[in-house]
Amino acid sequence: MLGLGAGAAAAAGLAGCGTGSHTSSDGSHQAGGSGEPSPSGSGRPPAKPIGDGSTSYTGKQPHQPDAPVPLEPGETPPQFVVFSWDGAGEVGNGLFPRFLDLGKEHGAHMTFFLSGLYLLPESKKRLYDPPNNPRGASDIGYLTDAHIKDTLKNVHRAWLDGHEIGTHFNGHFCGGTGTVGNWTPAQWRSEIDQAKSFVKEWRTNTGWTDLPSLPFDYDKELVGGRTPCLLGQDNLLATARELGWRYDASSPGGRQVWPAKKDGIWDLPLQQIPFPGHSFEVLSMDYNILANQSVNSTKAPAHHYPGWREQATNAYISGFKRAYETNRAPFFVGNHFEEWNGGIYMDAVENVIQHIAREKEKGGGQDIRLVSFRQFTDWLDVQRPEVLARLRTVEVGQRPAGGWSTFLKEAPTPSGNAA
Repeated sequence: MLGLGAGAAAAAGLAGCGTGSHTSSDGSHQAGGSGEPSPSGSGRPPAKPIGDGSTSYTGKQPHQPDAPVPLEPGETPPQFVVFSWDGAGEVGNGLFPRFLDLGKEHGAHMTFFLSGLYLLPESKKRLYDPPNNPRGASDIGYLTDAHIKDTLKNVHRAWLDGHEIGTHFNGHFCGGTGTVGNWTPAQWRSEIDQAKSFVKEWRTNTGWTDLPSLPFDYDKELVGGRTPCLLGQDNLLATARELGWRYDASSPGGRQVWPAKKDGIWDLPLQQIPFPGHSFEVLSMDYNILANQSVNSTKAPAHHYPGWREQATNAYISGFKRAYETNRAPFFVGNHFEEWNGGIYMDAVENVIQHIAREKEKGGGQDIRLVSFRQFTDWLDVQRPEVLARLRTVEVGQRPAGGWSTFLKEAPTPSGNAA
C-alpha cells in the first residue's frame, strides 16, 4: 500500500481527471433558448442571447443563499462544506444528474469545474491549440456528440439549480514537456481564453441550432478553477488576477485551517484529512483515496470494494467532523464523475453528503452550509480582515481558546488592512 499523503498523492494521483459521466436530465429546467422566452410559469425573464447564442443572460442566478453578513463578536462561524467536480462531462454513467438530484434534495450547492473540451466535437479538435502540445492534442478524451448534448443539459440544469460553473481548463496535460506545470502566465491566458471560447461558442462549433442556450454569461460566471493534477498554480495566479478571478482551488496538500489569499486570490486547496487505519493523512479527493487503496488501479478485485467504500466514507466524515467540532475551517472535497472500483467513491460521497445533511438538520439549518466555492468566497469577502486573521490562528483539530463566545470578541478592532 502506497503511503501517499496529501502532497505525494496530489502529484501521483490526479491524472485521473477523466471524462464525466451520467445520463441526461429530463430537461425540465431548460428555460430559454436562443432568444426564446422562458416557459410559462418559470418565473425567469426571457433569455437574451450572447454572441452566437451559445450562452445567454437570464437574470440573477436562482436558488442562491441570502447575502452574507460579517460575523458578530462572539459568534460561532458556520461550518462551510464545498463539494466540487473536476471535468463535469457526461459519458452516460448517470452521475451528473445523480448528484444534482442529491444536491436538490439536501439544499446543497456545489462547484462544477467544466473542461472546455467537453463542449468541443472531436471533428473540430484542431480548433484547440494547447500550449507546448500539438494542435488538437488532449490527455483526456473528446466526448461523442450525444454526450456533449447531455453535458450541455446537465450544465444548464446545474446553473439553474444554483450551482457554480468553474473551469478545469482543457487538455489535462500532467506529464512530459507539455505539462501544465511548466506553462507561463501567457500560456495559461491562452488556455483560459480557449476554455471560455469552447463554452461561449459551442453552437458555432457544433452547428446545433435546436438546443437551448446555456443560461449564463460565462465571462461573468467564471471566477475560479482547478488546474489539472493540481499543477501550475504559481504561474496561473498572475493571469487569474488579471482576469478578475476571485479564488483558485489548485493547491495540493492544504491543511484544515482557515484560508488566506495568495497573490491577491483566495487560495482554497484540497485538504489533508484522516485516513482510517493509517498514520498518514490523505488528500480530500476521490482519486487520491483510490491511489492509496488500489495503487492507482481503477478496477481492483471486487472483494475489496465494501471495505474500501467504508474507509473512503469514514475518511471524509472524519475530515468534516474534525473541522466541525474544532476550528470550523471550511471542508473541501474534490471528485470526478467516474465509476472507479465499482463506483465506491461516488457511493462514499453520497453517504457523506447525507451524513452532513443530517448534522445540518440537527443544528437548525444555518450551522452547516453546503455551498459552492463562489458562495464561500462571497462570505469571505464580507468578513473583517481582523476576524479572518484570528480564525487562521486556530490550528488543525484545535478549539479556540475560551470557546467561540469569547474568541472572536477578542479580535482586534478594524484597521482597514486587506485580508
